[in-house]
Amino acid sequence: MKSLLKWGGGLALVAVLVAVALTVQAIYFRPLSIRIFYEKLFIQRVLEDPELLTELGLLEQFGIHGHNARLTDASPEHTECAARRLTRELEQLHAYDRSSLTGQAALSYDVLDYYLQTEKAGLPFRYHDYPVNQMFGVQSQLPTMMTTSQPLRSVSDAEDYISRLHGFGRKFDQLLRSLELRERKGILPPRFVVEKVLAEMRNFIAMPPREHLLYNSFVERMGKTGADEAVFASLKEQVEAEIRDTVYPAYRRLIAYFMHLNSLPLENNGVWALPDGKAFYEWKVRENTTTEMSAEEIHLLGLSEVARIEAEMDRLLASQGYDQGSVGERMRRLSKEARFLYPDTDEGRRQVLQDYQRIIDEIDARLDDVFNLRPDSGVVVKRIPRFKEKTSAGAYYNAPPMDGSRPGTFYANLYDMSAVRKWGMRTLAYHEAIPGHHFQISIAHELKGLPTFRKILPFTAYVEGWALYAERLAKEIGMLEDPFDDLGRLQAEMFRAVRLVVDTGLHAKRWTREQAITYMRDKTGMPDTDIVAEVERYLVMPGQALAYKIGMLKILELREKARQALGPRFDIRDFHDVILGNGALPLPLLERQVEAYIARKSV
Repeated sequence: MKSLLKWGGGLALVAVLVAVALTVQAIYFRPLSIRIFYEKLFIQRVLEDPELLTELGLLEQFGIHGHNARLTDASPEHTECAARRLTRELEQLHAYDRSSLTGQAALSYDVLDYYLQTEKAGLPFRYHDYPVNQMFGVQSQLPTMMTTSQPLRSVSDAEDYISRLHGFGRKFDQLLRSLELRERKGILPPRFVVEKVLAEMRNFIAMPPREHLLYNSFVERMGKTGADEAVFASLKEQVEAEIRDTVYPAYRRLIAYFMHLNSLPLENNGVWALPDGKAFYEWKVRENTTTEMSAEEIHLLGLSEVARIEAEMDRLLASQGYDQGSVGERMRRLSKEARFLYPDTDEGRRQVLQDYQRIIDEIDARLDDVFNLRPDSGVVVKRIPRFKEKTSAGAYYNAPPMDGSRPGTFYANLYDMSAVRKWGMRTLAYHEAIPGHHFQISIAHELKGLPTFRKILPFTAYVEGWALYAERLAKEIGMLEDPFDDLGRLQAEMFRAVRLVVDTGLHAKRWTREQAITYMRDKTGMPDTDIVAEVERYLVMPGQALAYKIGMLKILELREKARQALGPRFDIRDFHDVILGNGALPLPLLERQVEAYIARKSV
């Protein structure tokens, strides 16, 4: 039976489609045909991305696990196939009569249409990215997925794990062909990317296989399953062999290619330097903000927001006796005070994780007055894996799988303990966990009666705008009464405002990496390690940093619009229901939902 359910087997596909059809029939009413189209489109996409299926945990509820033995295709042919599929999907969607749809059915059509139209506009730029980079490249994301999302609950799971290790060779060969194609097109990564991923990959294969993360994670998790001792010993030998004979050689081939790149005359430029770079950045701005704002408009908005927040920080610093020097200088002095730091020890790191969890648990108990919707899934705090923490951001969040088999995870970077200031921890926890990313994403996953794509589409301005809004909401409900915690919130908002200036500066105004670092240092007072990581993040993720402030400002604008229109009938819990109860939306569609809510409440 197990062999029949392996990925690619006919029964696996039939089981998925039958289960989806039954789910659709049980949940949806009219019009049935377009609802089935939505699920068919979603299933077709995820079937081509077994790594995503693993991360989402989508097929576990159907007893299908074979996808956990395969890796997602990274070849140029797969990219071209996806481009052709996108064109077909849009044509198929437009064959339905939009005018016959109402309510959530109409909204689902509009969301999918917006998403596909945006993707189609980006097809000319489908190779304008850096698949291997210091932030989220294949070289780090693949082992992260293997050690965090890959199920290991049985011998069958262990065999899938070993199969995926064996797949590293083919995956990296596909990746190399994609990178070589980009090189021929003149799409080369900045110099710092090449240097940093070379160091990361060399470190990744520097130890004997039995000391490697991929081996130790396997042993630790499989050791809890109670597997037969002889079988477990054999499995461990196979994992060790795959790491030695497949994984390490794959990384050596990628290292050799990046040594070649390092010999080229690379610079640390924004995407303006790429072929059609100006048009590419204009598209990235639209994709990430879901607005029609120009780079110049966003740059000016950023300058205005920086000035406003700087004045607030100046007043608060002065009220605490810090009145000498620029805001950035005063924040740097504050960040070095021993009372706000943890010891650079294992115990200090354990304490940081415990304190983050306490902060999250405290606010989770205080949200009934502002939320009706609450997620069922919990959230835990972990350290960013050591092999990639040096080049990672200060924190990030991984959502729970849709089957609810594990909680969401807030990952904290503990590489440089001098960058962990106590007064910044609350705001970071609110952003990444509750009521920020974990809250919003888990609620979306748990929504009933919506097409699956509505639960997972990541419109960045909405998702990051909500998380930044969550930071401010925490202050509004009394969670930042300590003035230094509020300074942490303001500094966090300041660096999101600075992002508007720096991202557009790098990619539209041809700022240098060093110019961006200097500006960010002067305005935020953040540690240099954080600033460098941030600027280098913007260089490999053009436009993404614009989403935070653009999304937050729109949510605040809509909240004030509803408050003014409804007066005493305004209830923030109902407003949050509207914002969170539809999954992630492009900002124009979010505004339409709020306007409909105002109209309903005004009757």
